[in-house]
Amino acid sequence: MHITDQHRELQRTVKNFVEQEINPQVPEWEQAGQFPIKSIFQQLGQLGLLGIGKPESYGGLGLDFSFEAVFLEELGAAHCGGVPLSIAVQTSMATPALANFGSETLRQEFLGPAIRGDMVAAIAVSEPNAGSDVAAITTTAVKDGDDYLINGSKMWITNAPLADFFCTLVNTSEGHGHDNKSLVIIPARLPGVRVGEKLQKLGMRSSPTAAVFFDNVRIPQGYRIGEEGSGFRLQMLQFQEERLAGATLNIKGLENCIAATIDYLRQRQVFKAPLLDNQTVQFALAEMQTELECLRALTHRAIANYICGENVTRLASMAKLKSGRLARSIPDQCLQFWGGMGYMEESSVNRAYRDFRLTPIGGGADEVMLGIIAKLMGLGSGKSK
Repeated sequence: MHITDQHRELQRTVKNFVEQEINPQVPEWEQAGQFPIKSIFQQLGQLGLLGIGKPESYGGLGLDFSFEAVFLEELGAAHCGGVPLSIAVQTSMATPALANFGSETLRQEFLGPAIRGDMVAAIAVSEPNAGSDVAAITTTAVKDGDDYLINGSKMWITNAPLADFFCTLVNTSEGHGHDNKSLVIIPARLPGVRVGEKLQKLGMRSSPTAAVFFDNVRIPQGYRIGEEGSGFRLQMLQFQEERLAGATLNIKGLENCIAATIDYLRQRQVFKAPLLDNQTVQFALAEMQTELECLRALTHRAIANYICGENVTRLASMAKLKSGRLARSIPDQCLQFWGGMGYMEESSVNRAYRDFRLTPIGGGADEVMLGIIAKLMGLGSGKSK
């Protein structure tokens, strides 16, 4: 992935926004369990940061995914995971299929406002009994004249309490789980749409999450993205971007976790000497930084191939897997070095430990990534996500 002066200028813009508009407010937002999502999104929209890779005709910048990656990597330097997660849902999880395959009407009605920050988007795929197994979803969309009637529920939906619309995977027919699904846009304020109570989570506390219920929700068939029955394929394509975004988003956050640990260990005295003087500790930190550089290189290679139009399912799954592994090991080992202070919620490493734990679960669990990689290596015929 080639970084130009234009990339660096974007990086400076995002860095300034994170340092000025996000980080000073993080303690308050974490305590409240949410952040002013509409205000932050509108500010990001005014800077053009919610539509970096989206078509210019709808207010986007029309740039390739390398610019999106620079944005996400710098956004990951925020002092919490929840705010970057909510933003990434808007840019890289709930809107790629809409931008690439939505009708002109759909894009005018929903994509344009999402790029401006006037609408909050959410991606509604997971269900109580269908998280990693996307083919097992049971939410239905039954034709009724020119409309669909939607019935079912979705679980663990980021941004749901404040969302204006849901990009939703539904079953539009009987048959094989890969051929009977469609992606549809469901406005949040339609009759029959109910958002559950905000869920209390281990981490990502400033990012609001809830279940969503659909009870005979009527939408025009024109709210479908792409052809009927193409939903599984479109969602798999959307997952490529989501997983690249997730891996990219973690890089700076994990880097900051290591840097904060080094700073703390310079001050922490053990047996009358800084703990950082211990060679075992030094080697552990060097190993962490090396692993993180491997993640960066793998992710950047996947992004470069994605920009060239290649199918990057294998590399994106590898990047997601590696990111998930490091999201568990780095904060855990760093917290151990912090000792009792690391166990206190006020420490930055404690928040990193809680927030990053979502990575090997959300967007496809580590085990699902391994299944995809193994299948693409020709090691079996197991099902992939």
